[in-house]
Amino acid sequence: MTLPPVDRAQLVATRRDLHQHPELGFEEIRTSTIAGERLQSLGYDVKSGVGKTGVVGVRPGANGRCVLLRADMDALPVEETNDVPYRSRHAGKMHACGHDGHVAIGLEVARRLGGMQLPGTVKLAFQPAEEVSHGAQAMIADGVLDAPKVEAAFGIHLWNDLPVGTVGVMPGPIMASVDEFEITILGRGGHAAAPHQTVDPVLIAAHVVTGLQSLVSRRRNPLEEGVVSVTQVSAGHAFNVIPGRAELRGTVRTFGGRFFHDAPSLVEETAQGIAAAFGARAEVRYERLSAPLVNDTRMAALMSDVAAQVVGGENVKSGVRTMGGEDMSYFLQKVPGCFAFVGSGPKTGKAPPHHSAGFDIDEDSLVVGAELMSRVALRYLEGG
Repeated sequence: MTLPPVDRAQLVATRRDLHQHPELGFEEIRTSTIAGERLQSLGYDVKSGVGKTGVVGVRPGANGRCVLLRADMDALPVEETNDVPYRSRHAGKMHACGHDGHVAIGLEVARRLGGMQLPGTVKLAFQPAEEVSHGAQAMIADGVLDAPKVEAAFGIHLWNDLPVGTVGVMPGPIMASVDEFEITILGRGGHAAAPHQTVDPVLIAAHVVTGLQSLVSRRRNPLEEGVVSVTQVSAGHAFNVIPGRAELRGTVRTFGGRFFHDAPSLVEETAQGIAAAFGARAEVRYERLSAPLVNDTRMAALMSDVAAQVVGGENVKSGVRTMGGEDMSYFLQKVPGCFAFVGSGPKTGKAPPHHSAGFDIDEDSLVVGAELMSRVALRYLEGG
């Protein structure tokens, strides 16, 4: 089947409009309205309010196969520093991870496939709240994988660690689990000049931070990937007062395996054991936000083959993985599929990192993404 050409001007215009109007997770009212109206104008059966602010467009086809294409919509609580005409108009909010581009790509794929007699059903899912790791689960709970039943799922992420014109695809785990922990150390406060009369939670918190780092160096199989990062420490309000409590917050990342299963108990045992040794008490809250993202072997091969047609075999990169997380993992736990990285960095030089105030993309990556996702959908529906 012959696809219509990609409309680069429309892709860029859509992405820049969305970039100027970023919305945080489960607040994507304007974005989802645009997606829903555009899908409806293209003849899709549209359902809004899926997973709170998600939108689904369905285009029935000739046979029973159904493929889901997913695009996440949410922005981040970041103040943009880029001096560009399409800079965010909303203080403290920014598309600092490329989701504006994902929505633009999804809508261009919808346009290209919308005028064709498809060999199967395409279901486009515009997902909220990826950054807080709850959007995919919310859409699944609302039945996005049913009626019609989804048999395969594909997604992409614009990726500044790769230059534009390249695509990263591989089977197996490619993005890590995302776990969050909060630890409260409960000691006994007092005068800073009389520490012997206190149980100092700040000192204990420092030992807990060191102890948590030893989980990776001494409690994890060195052949298993793992990261433990303490990212927030909070205690006290005055220089001459030892506070009664200290709070720590952080994350654990793995690709699965024994460390993935053991991490909650290891974090709790470490915090409580160290606190008890100093005469204090620790309260631990541990939450799993998303599982490791694991690509199906057959679907990864399909996507890699299509990517080679789009950018050339020499520009399809294997071994591209990250300890960052993605709740697309929940879709791929339910159905086989593949998630790929579409290079969006400059061909030479270093790109601004994801989640930074200076993040931006090479907009030629939008064309690559739209071509890749359109062809992947057709290849799968044709029995590829």
